[in-house]
Amino acid sequence: MEYGKKWDLISIASIPLIMTLGNSMLIPILPTIQQELGITSLQASLTITVYSVVAIVLIPLAGYLSDRYGRKRVILPSLIITAVGGLIAGLAAWWLSGMAAYWMLLAGRFLQGIGAAGAAPIVLPLVGDLFYDEEDVSHGLGVVETSNTFGKVISPILGAALALVVWFLPFLMIPVFCTISLLLVLFLVKAPPQDPEDAPTFGDFLQSIRKIFRQKGRWLFAVFLIGGIAMFVVFGVLFYLSSLLEKQYGIDGVIKGMILAIPLLALCLSSYWAGKAIGQNKKLMKWVAFAGCLVVTGSIAAGALLENVYYLLGSLFVGGIGIGVALPCLDAFITEGISKEERGTITSLYSSMRFIGVSAGPPVVSILMAISHRTLFFTISGVCAFAAVLSLFAIRPQETGKPKPVTAQTRPKALRLLTKKKARS
Repeated sequence: MEYGKKWDLISIASIPLIMTLGNSMLIPILPTIQQELGITSLQASLTITVYSVVAIVLIPLAGYLSDRYGRKRVILPSLIITAVGGLIAGLAAWWLSGMAAYWMLLAGRFLQGIGAAGAAPIVLPLVGDLFYDEEDVSHGLGVVETSNTFGKVISPILGAALALVVWFLPFLMIPVFCTISLLLVLFLVKAPPQDPEDAPTFGDFLQSIRKIFRQKGRWLFAVFLIGGIAMFVVFGVLFYLSSLLEKQYGIDGVIKGMILAIPLLALCLSSYWAGKAIGQNKKLMKWVAFAGCLVVTGSIAAGALLENVYYLLGSLFVGGIGIGVALPCLDAFITEGISKEERGTITSLYSSMRFIGVSAGPPVVSILMAISHRTLFFTISGVCAFAAVLSLFAIRPQETGKPKPVTAQTRPKALRLLTKKKARS
């Protein structure tokens, strides 16, 4: 990988890290938010939910805009919106009280969700734009996935530590983090230019998306579902583990955050390793993703039989490895299997599916927890087994390769675009 490109990659990897911190830092302080504002547990949880729901809705639109106007032109304003949202939420918690503070805090989180939709999901197609060698693309995606996961590792620790100073400090740190990422992307990322006049109209865009799903829908839907399931498992299991540590063992604060970081650390390290190891070998990607799904299926099933929290942590550590090796493979399939013109939209739909998994994990797990420990873990294990079946039978490497070169059938369109460019010049 070229030296200059390393700085591009470091800069864009800061985006998923900061977006993850902006959301996951709040998880350990939800009880404090509830107490300080005098609200219910459900109302406190909405500070997380509103962020994810807004992002799910707007991510596909952000992907289309990035395809049409350029990645940086979407990412930079989105980072500014995220910073403003964090500032509004933090100042509301600082200056106001009660329900007035709560509603302004939700407004700030709403803005953060808008910003998140246009920032983190655009990173995947940007990596594909920057690197032309498939091995560099796979490595870059592994770094981005590792950055995302590292954010999840340190979020519960950092959020709890900042709240020891003052409970709303995590909100006020979001603008600081966003400013750092904004400056890195602005000055260090040299994204390829995109001309809006060369991009398809919205009608053509919808038609091309339908065509992509007709041709590649089988493996695309499989990758979407597996990615959503992975995030469902991560956030669902973390929610369960957090509740278990606090209610049954009386462990809270920074110590609880450090324990929650153990399976996430396994996910982080294995993501980085997998991103480097898979290279451009799509058959290897398929089997690594399948093996990862099998590993997490077995580890979650084993967790159903383990009552001791230390053994359970060991099982979840292994499960983190399984999810960690699968995620870079899914990212690579999406990024390398779709043409540059439609890459932003497809990867954004994939990111939306992952956000759905994030949103669904905690509430579904809370329902299953009320039944029994074994019901919870065997159910999640069954969902993971479904992901393994999808990876085995629905993902076919020969169908997920690079777009075909210009042929006799596609040459007229290419010539029209070339003529259009010459006419403008």
